[in-house]
Amino acid sequence: MPLTLADTEALDLVDPLKNAKSEFSIPENTIYLNSNSLGVMPKAVPERIQDFTTREWSNDLIGSWNHNKWFEAPYRIGDKIARIIGASDSEVVATDCASINLYKLVVAALNARPGRTRIVTEAGNFPTDLYMLQSVAESFAGDVEIVAVQDRNKIIEEIDERTALVVLTDVHYKTSHLLDRKAITERTHQHGALILWDLCHSAGALPVDLNELEADLAVGCTYKYLSGGPGAPGFIFVAKHLQNQLTQPLQGWWGHAEPFKFVDDYAPTEGIGRFLCSTQSVLALTAMEVGIDVFLKYEMKDIRRKSQKLGQLFIELIEERCAGFQFTIASPRDPEQRGSHVALAHDNAYAIMQALIKHKVIGDFRAPDTIRFGFSPLYMSYADIWNAVTILEEVMQTAQWDRKEFQIVNSVT
Repeated sequence: MPLTLADTEALDLVDPLKNAKSEFSIPENTIYLNSNSLGVMPKAVPERIQDFTTREWSNDLIGSWNHNKWFEAPYRIGDKIARIIGASDSEVVATDCASINLYKLVVAALNARPGRTRIVTEAGNFPTDLYMLQSVAESFAGDVEIVAVQDRNKIIEEIDERTALVVLTDVHYKTSHLLDRKAITERTHQHGALILWDLCHSAGALPVDLNELEADLAVGCTYKYLSGGPGAPGFIFVAKHLQNQLTQPLQGWWGHAEPFKFVDDYAPTEGIGRFLCSTQSVLALTAMEVGIDVFLKYEMKDIRRKSQKLGQLFIELIEERCAGFQFTIASPRDPEQRGSHVALAHDNAYAIMQALIKHKVIGDFRAPDTIRFGFSPLYMSYADIWNAVTILEEVMQTAQWDRKEFQIVNSVT
């Protein structure tokens, strides 16, 4: 029998995460399916920011670097993120953005593998990763070759003794396809190369255990599933045994062994701190920490289980109720091979998404023909999925997407 709204409401009643939604600020009558791009704001953020501005910054002023532990924030928050991605204390630092952090680690890794010339990555990966790799290759004046593999299933075949570094995003930003982290990491190490995982679409969405994986390096962002805020700082992971072997290229004073001696010559600090560069955005770190603290209240196994169920429910309802509208499901149907979003392909994808947004069903569009629906188990219900597909069905049946207003392409899609 077809699923009903009552069926989904029954699932919500027994959901172990059902009370988590109360910790987030979501506009009334809005179904938010875009946590794979920007997580919603935790309700505690305004009060925390007010305290920061009226007490720490306004009253305590520069003394806050000591009194309110501003200087320690990248390390403190890094240790919290470490608990989410299966790392140890002092293996993660919160700093900069994923792109800049990627650049730091790629250059450091190449210098740690002299004589090797290849970086293996994936064609069609999130563009900024590829742009950063191209930038690094240009700075090495032709001594570095970027091998961008077209077929995800053949990435492992391209890793050999010429490889210095493998750079991959484990959850594909468009399709949500999940790579086999274990097999790729093992192959990388068998050939003496280093591996760098981009966790932007997995941190906070599915289990990651970097230590068990024996990963070398990782970067990630916090503004998606971790609800750190728009443009929130990213993070760097470096396995402890590698930290003092690597020298990152952006040698700023925060990474110095004795930053407040103000000497002319650079000497990197020990450990994860050497991957810092310059003064941190403490305001951004403060807002970001609130989201991470909320997330740490809940079990990752419950989050992942619900994420998979939400995705399966969405796919089943799309196939049941939108079968005649020329959608192609662009994500794996197997929940074990899928991250926490589902992608649909359609020739009129952009206009369809604009029509959905008009009805307060918020996902996003990725050129040329993909609409993405991201599921954050902490603030999404099963009934939300049923209602979202109901609205999509109505938009397609009535051809609302074909209105002129929905054809206008905004600057941010």
